[in-house]
Amino acid sequence: MRKADLVTAISEKTGVPKVDVLVTLETFFKEVKSTLSDGENVYVRGFGSFVIKKRAKKVGRHIKKNVAIEIPEHYIPSFKPAKIFVEQVKDNVTSLPDEEKND
Repeated sequence: MRKADLVTAISEKTGVPKVDVLVTLETFFKEVKSTLSDGENVYVRGFGSFVIKKRAKKVGRHIKKNVAIEIPEHYIPSFKPAKIFVEQVKDNVTSLPDEEKND
């Protein structure tokens, strides 16, 4: 499902115009990005948490030059689904669409 499909689905289920759904969704994304950029986590009860994770500095390798380089410590965004969300997916999904094509 792409963002356009999500907007269409929400619009059809709620009766809200697609433009309003798109604006709301885009604003949600911007707020999550902004909040994480400020160093705060975002918690959505029953859905999950958007959190900042710290990556320690490490030694990497520049493959073309075959030289070791130091990668400094940095922070990355991460999503941790809520327990209820994980259980619902486990209970309802029997196989992925790609697996069905191979059968």
